[in-house]
Amino acid sequence: MSDMVEIEIPARADYVSLVRLVVAAAAELAPSLEPSRIDDLRVAVSEATTNAIQAHIRSGSTRPVKVCCRCSNGSVVVTVRDEGPGFDVDALTEMPPPESEARLGRESGMGISIMRALADHSSIDSSSEGTEVRLAFLVGGQVVHG
Repeated sequence: MSDMVEIEIPARADYVSLVRLVVAAAAELAPSLEPSRIDDLRVAVSEATTNAIQAHIRSGSTRPVKVCCRCSNGSVVVTVRDEGPGFDVDALTEMPPPESEARLGRESGMGISIMRALADHSSIDSSSEGTEVRLAFLVGGQVVHG
């Protein structure tokens, strides 16, 4: 059995907290994730939604950002879709470790690394038509940090 919640939001930063709330509530209704994993889900979805909103703002898109949360007995999968200009996923560089001097002073550019670190599985499909981020959190999934 699978439950699905979809939400479309304007490309405005003040809607990130609404998305986080809706996705967390959906995940809590599914008998699956531990509370600490729901916290990880909130953070990862916030990062994906913020990136999508920024892509819309940069491109001047007035279309909504779309978020879908599918909950099943074994997982919670969230997709965030934007209609921004896209980017080259293969050109992404890994962030330096948190304790590295190279990381000091970086205020942006960590969202994708955070999403990848927190989700059990993640994927990013991007083209000139937009970007779709898929984040999967598995029941009993153990994220290995570092």
